Amino acid sequence: MDAIVARRAACACGQLVIDCRGEPVRVSICHCRTCQRRTGAPFGWQVRFPREAVTPTGEVACLRRRADSGRAIDFRFCPACGSTVWWTMDRDPGLVVVAGGAFADPTIPPPSVEVY
Repeated sequence: MDAIVARRAACACGQLVIDCRGEPVRVSICHCRTCQRRTGAPFGWQVRFPREAVTPTGEVACLRRRADSGRAIDFRFCPACGSTVWWTMDRDPGLVVVAGGAFADPTIPPPSVEVY
């Protein structure tokens, strides 16, 4: 039997972490303005997991924003260093989206979807 893959994503200071079990259901990059503002780059890298496969630890702050589509997104970030670690979207309530760079893990599968 194969072992379940476990990965940890964290903020820059390490205070806020999210442990993810299993393989992601989707890895993508997004070019919307919200992702550009969140990352300071031309796109954001997203790694999606089922809600039941993630466990957050640490103090967290939340900011609700509207995507270009008008749908709500709740960004979770570290109140100490400001790094966004994960977010949830009203349109996909069963998923947690983790910032790809927060893993600092070369074993994360590459993006297979690119959206605006």
